Amino acid sequence: MKKKYLKVAAPVLVLALGFGVVQLMSAAKPAPEKKEEEHRLVSLAYSEAREETVHLTVATQGEVRAHTEIDLTPQVAGRIVAVSDSFAEGAGFEPGETLVQLDDADYKLALARAKAGVAEAETLVLQAKAAASIKRQQWLSVHPNKKPTPLQVNQPQVAEAEARLRSAQAELEEAELKLARTKIQLPFRGRVIRRDIGVGQYVTTNSPLGRVFATDRVEVRLPLTDSQLMELDLPMGFVATEEKPGPQVTFTAQVGSQQHQWRGRIVRTQAAVDQQTRLIYAVAEVNDPYGTGASNGVPLAVGMFVTAGAEGIQGHRALVLPREALRNADKVYVIDPDNHLSIRTVEVLSTSEDRVVVTSGVADGERVVTSTIANAVDGMEVQPMTQLAKQ
Repeated sequence: MKKKYLKVAAPVLVLALGFGVVQLMSAAKPAPEKKEEEHRLVSLAYSEAREETVHLTVATQGEVRAHTEIDLTPQVAGRIVAVSDSFAEGAGFEPGETLVQLDDADYKLALARAKAGVAEAETLVLQAKAAASIKRQQWLSVHPNKKPTPLQVNQPQVAEAEARLRSAQAELEEAELKLARTKIQLPFRGRVIRRDIGVGQYVTTNSPLGRVFATDRVEVRLPLTDSQLMELDLPMGFVATEEKPGPQVTFTAQVGSQQHQWRGRIVRTQAAVDQQTRLIYAVAEVNDPYGTGASNGVPLAVGMFVTAGAEGIQGHRALVLPREALRNADKVYVIDPDNHLSIRTVEVLSTSEDRVVVTSGVADGERVVTSTIANAVDGMEVQPMTQLAKQ
């Protein structure tokens, strides 16, 4: 019985001794060093706010319209015998180019008759003058000291012959004019909006041939508020002159994947307020929009919708910040002298692609954050990075 007890107790004792040794070794092992977690600051790029005198850009928009747009009609009747390739929808034409040719056979015959009529009238004038001279000589031979009456020396007959000559010459001019009008031309460079006729068609005076517009200049009607009009120093009823030209305007539009700009100038303003919109409209013009006035070969085409920006005349003292500094329309992050973040509310005067102009909320020389920051907290400590170069 005693041996059996020893057999059972021996393993238990060995396990107890082993556990005790492990505990002693664990207690003797030195505790691992605890590393304090370092507080990492957010690094932020910044730029200094600068106070300066700025001229605000008045922003508006409008649709490009042709300065001259007309319906093309003939001044004489006739059958169309030729149509120029330039008289097609979208095509351009030059000043004096024949766009439509009418049959001129009848008009050439009328011109020949008019020339014959002039020749006949000139002969009658010569005959009347010769007869009058003979009558005068006969009168003076009989009555040397008596002045003859106009009828006695055939002056009415001469006057009648001269009047017929003038009438014949007028008919000749009319025949020449009608013949010239069989060639339908325009005195300006332009483009064709539509064509309504074809070869073989008979047209009368005022028959619609098509619609065209001049490309020497285009205009954009720009709506302005009272304050914008004052900013541009434009009175109602303004008309530009050489001594006082209107303010320059930059037009911008997206064409394809690129943005293009064109330069123009305000030439006049309306003398009345629009009753529906309560706005005042100014008209700006761009010269040669399909030629030298184009933007990298892209014309300021009629019908295009553009945004317009005109620089104001009046100067304003304000603070200029990089465009990246403005957040949520009216918030700016400022790094104070102790490198803590201060979230400010600013009053925005104007914005553009590269800058924002504010009148309050930031002081001259303060550091405004330009880099992206997530979860910004007012008063948090930050690490300022190298100042951005001033633009």
